Amino acid sequence: MKIVIIGNGMVSYKFCEKFLSKTHSTPPQITIFGEEPRPAYDRVHLSEFFAGKTADDLLLAPSSWYSDNNIRLHLGDPVQQIDRENKTVHSYKGINESYDYLIFATGSAAFVPPIPGVDKKGVFIYRTIEDLELMRDFAPKAKRGVVIGGGLLGLEAAKAMLDLGIPDTHVIEFAPRLMPRQIDDAGSRILQSKLNQLGLEIHTNKNTSIILGEDTITGLQFADDSILEADMLVISAGIKPRDELAKLCGLDTGHRGGIVVGDQLQTTDPAIFAIGECALHNGMVYGLVAPGYEMAEVVATNLTGGHKSFTGYDMSTKLKLIGVDVASFGDPFTGRPIVYEDTMKGIYKRINVSDDGKTLIGGILVGEAEAYNMLLQTAKNKVVLPPNPEDVLLGARGGATEAGPGVLGLPDDAIICSCESVTKAAICQAVEAGHESLNDVKKCTKAGTCCGGCVPMVKDLITSTMKAQGKYIRNVLCEHFHYSRQELYDLIKVKQLYTFDEVLDTYGHGDGCETCKPVVASILASLWNELILDKGNDTVQDSNDRFLANIQKGGTYSVVPRIPGGEITPARLLVIAQVALKYNLYTKITGGQRIDLFGAHLSDLPSIWEELIAAGFESGHAYGKALRTVKSCVGSTWCRFGLHDSVSFAIQIEERYRGLRAPHKIKSAVSGCIRECAEAQSKDFGIIATEKGWNLYVGGNGGSKPQHAILLASDLDSETCIRYIDRFLMFYIKTADPLTRTATWLNKLDGGITYLRNVVVNDSLGIAGQLEAEMQSLVDRYKCEWKEVVDNPELRKRFNHFVNAPGEKDPTIKFDHLREQKKAAEWK
Repeated sequence: MKIVIIGNGMVSYKFCEKFLSKTHSTPPQITIFGEEPRPAYDRVHLSEFFAGKTADDLLLAPSSWYSDNNIRLHLGDPVQQIDRENKTVHSYKGINESYDYLIFATGSAAFVPPIPGVDKKGVFIYRTIEDLELMRDFAPKAKRGVVIGGGLLGLEAAKAMLDLGIPDTHVIEFAPRLMPRQIDDAGSRILQSKLNQLGLEIHTNKNTSIILGEDTITGLQFADDSILEADMLVISAGIKPRDELAKLCGLDTGHRGGIVVGDQLQTTDPAIFAIGECALHNGMVYGLVAPGYEMAEVVATNLTGGHKSFTGYDMSTKLKLIGVDVASFGDPFTGRPIVYEDTMKGIYKRINVSDDGKTLIGGILVGEAEAYNMLLQTAKNKVVLPPNPEDVLLGARGGATEAGPGVLGLPDDAIICSCESVTKAAICQAVEAGHESLNDVKKCTKAGTCCGGCVPMVKDLITSTMKAQGKYIRNVLCEHFHYSRQELYDLIKVKQLYTFDEVLDTYGHGDGCETCKPVVASILASLWNELILDKGNDTVQDSNDRFLANIQKGGTYSVVPRIPGGEITPARLLVIAQVALKYNLYTKITGGQRIDLFGAHLSDLPSIWEELIAAGFESGHAYGKALRTVKSCVGSTWCRFGLHDSVSFAIQIEERYRGLRAPHKIKSAVSGCIRECAEAQSKDFGIIATEKGWNLYVGGNGGSKPQHAILLASDLDSETCIRYIDRFLMFYIKTADPLTRTATWLNKLDGGITYLRNVVVNDSLGIAGQLEAEMQSLVDRYKCEWKEVVDNPELRKRFNHFVNAPGEKDPTIKFDHLREQKKAAEWK
């Protein structure tokens, strides 16, 4: 059997993968003609090209994979003619290839509206890696970018604009709302509000009539005669099927495009198939990768002796657009709607239920989409809803314990991974056969290997299946360490291990990865409080910890000296000003009562630190998973309402826990009275003055999911308050999972605040003395990391842009200026 495939995208690759997996004898000869100069790559994550991924990182497989599997791959050589009678194709480079079966996988092209001026310089299409390379090269010349298209692809293109360092970015949408095919008016308003907060300007109901400028774009004029100035334009207004070659050889195509196929995906020529975005099935062109993968499965099955039909595909989708969750499933617009809307947090949820309230028809999620997978399965499998259907949206209330049947309540044939068509039964069977980690299940079933949207539900199925088998669930770090963070913490302490290599040699295997390296580094720092750049541990740190500063946009760094309690003398304030002027740094007062200095070159960091240290400053650990700040109000020293000296106590607290490494960053505050000017109840631990002493609150979070801290103990004297904080922080450090804030940790802690209060206040475990002693040991070993670098010539050598040219600054970095200060850096 000789198979020729026209097109070398994701669906073409997936067909080859599925076909080979079903071929048990000598594999047939497969020949692929691709128009692009590289093998198939991941278009789903194309925007990550601007976030640091290279073209090679996006490849689905190297060129060697094709040759290893008897696949002849012709790159940069599109087919130009098809002779259906003699079953041959002729390529651009003159290759003639015969076939028994021919598969169109030509995908789609960007739809470019017929706007005068689209051929001007500075106008780009957002479709291929080559398009992205052209955008990247042009972007430094642009100060205002515009995207035509407010759908999925358009918003991805807008994200690319932001990643390219064009902060003044506008989105133009012809329809009255964003993503008109996926979300309703209310959801669009929430989405637009979220995007506005990220710096995007949205223009709906806008019809572009002409692109202004002579050779290069200068702006856009709309049908209402309004004008928007622009230096760069990206068009991402939809797709059109690549069916021109099919038309040339006489195959039937739709009047709006697409190669007509039946349920076996055969065209009007039984020897020719079409899959992916070029195929028109029952009047529908599918613009998502999952339906394309299902089409690949159908053709692969039928060509290897099986029988399978394509009967349509659910177009439900979940995306993270510029950091904002957006999802729609089932029928998002019809049925009896139940709506939850929180304009303060930017969350919109809508579910549509049947008239009898028993089944879920569809819905929309904007701003928070954690429930997407379960809601999708509930709708697709017609799972009976609870008596109060709103419970599937809001969770069980009023003493109820379940808001639905849970993941194990789904039918066995429920499709969990739509990209690879993996059922619940297949995943459960894999777990029962001993594949008990996410990576093992991925390798065994392929679930979660494409877009990754199903991974949370796959994890739930693994856990639920193992629990149903009566097995103990271990939350292991990664494939290199078969231990949880808490287990590894205890093992490292018992064995007295001090480096990542020692830990890996003793308890791990392989080389480690980006998941386990920072976790082990954090454990080592939490246990021994040694300089994190010592003993070779610098190579396993996150980039910020490695250089003791936060890397910023454009490759420069920010410097944040510690200012305990927000209290600073005029003399020290003057030093900060002098340093900022000398090194041309942008300065900003942070929300944590500190001064941040932005735009420092790597080679300047030790010199900047040296001058700050000479004035009495030290590292503020803004770069680490450590104590950041202890915010304070002015307290009884100045305020007529103040009950105690909150500033002095905040300084004492901050100087005690400075440099303390933990699973995540820690913030604190001390308020001098119940008016709460320091906002102590939004911190990981907060202290509020009372007439009898201090109230201690824990588990607060002012981040993306804000929640108030919970009262742990009240009316404490200063000494007792510090003892309780010692115990609380050490217990958190010992038991929390990696990258878990205290709020999340407390929410998941068995017994919650009652259990924590028993451990910390009542010493129910009998470990209070041990926790206090361990904290005191860390406090006694504290050293300023900046000073350690400044005083060590070997460490200073690491802070150079170029190893062979010490002290030279990176010439590719330039700056603009805004409000008489340095603005965000960008690559030249």
